[in-house]
Amino acid sequence: MAPSDTARSKPAPRKGKATPAQGPSFTREEELEAYRRMLLIRRFEERAGQMYGMGLIGGFCHLYIGQEAVVTGVMMVAKEGDQTITSYRDHGHMLACGMDPKGVMAELTGRRGGYSKGKGGSMHMFSKAKQFYGGHGIVGAQVPLGTGIAFANRYRGNDNVCFTYFGDGAANQGQVYESFNMAELWKLPVVYIVENNRYAMGTSVTRSSALTDFSKRGQSFNIPGEQVDGMDVRAVKAAAQRATDWCRGGNGPIILEMQTYRYRGHSMSDPAKYRSKEEVQKMREEHDPIEQVRQRLLSGKQASEDELKAIDAEVRATIAEAVDFASHDAEPDPAELWTDVLHPAGAGL
Repeated sequence: MAPSDTARSKPAPRKGKATPAQGPSFTREEELEAYRRMLLIRRFEERAGQMYGMGLIGGFCHLYIGQEAVVTGVMMVAKEGDQTITSYRDHGHMLACGMDPKGVMAELTGRRGGYSKGKGGSMHMFSKAKQFYGGHGIVGAQVPLGTGIAFANRYRGNDNVCFTYFGDGAANQGQVYESFNMAELWKLPVVYIVENNRYAMGTSVTRSSALTDFSKRGQSFNIPGEQVDGMDVRAVKAAAQRATDWCRGGNGPIILEMQTYRYRGHSMSDPAKYRSKEEVQKMREEHDPIEQVRQRLLSGKQASEDELKAIDAEVRATIAEAVDFASHDAEPDPAELWTDVLHPAGAGL
């Protein structure tokens, strides 16, 4: 049942500009967990970029470098059964969900051991076992799909939440607002996560969006929202916990605007000339999500340089293993061309 008016009048999660000190303190174990997870994504994406440059990865390839704190912080509060769905910038989400780096890299290189048997590539991977419902190439298309997953949760009466990610560019798509309306009308357990990296495909939000505070995009539907420092994994985890508590409490959807930043271009073919090198360097030096955790661990004497170097070495070894697997795995058999492909009845395929 939908919550009563009294239940609905509970204070919504706080709004306002994100600040670097927003996140509560982490324990040593939480800091190390976040450090390892984010480093895995960073090293994987760095290697994927190299392989693309070598011609080993074809088609489109959108890297998550700089945005690692968002999905890492969210997954730190997810429970078994919660679902994730996102856009084409999806490698980090897969790794954060626990998908095998070997399978992800194999898919990037078009090998049969990939998560879509080498036929989906960078933008189309799925894992039923890890409740990852895909990266999606059509801008904003994952939002109604994520809303539908949340509808299934509500229909089945379980306690699961669907984390539905989309970018600042997709936030202007009409299907997003149709989804908002239905999600609030039916009180669906969906956390809409806007990964605002400021430039969409290459246009600043100030030039493309009349309302640049994306946490307010659900106001006309009575959906609460919160702005979050998406470069601070502590702030992300805290906001994600508030959001999941809200959804699991039967209050319907909620919006989290993660103010983040991508260091690379929109895709590998984007030279990113719409912003200055100084701007990117400033973000790297002052707000890098991994370096923040590293400095806290060192300054608080919770870990030594040698311990962190050992973690980096382990992560690099994991990525090297994934690259080796992807490099030697066979390509899909041509006979598999039409398998797992849905087509209209009578199309003659």
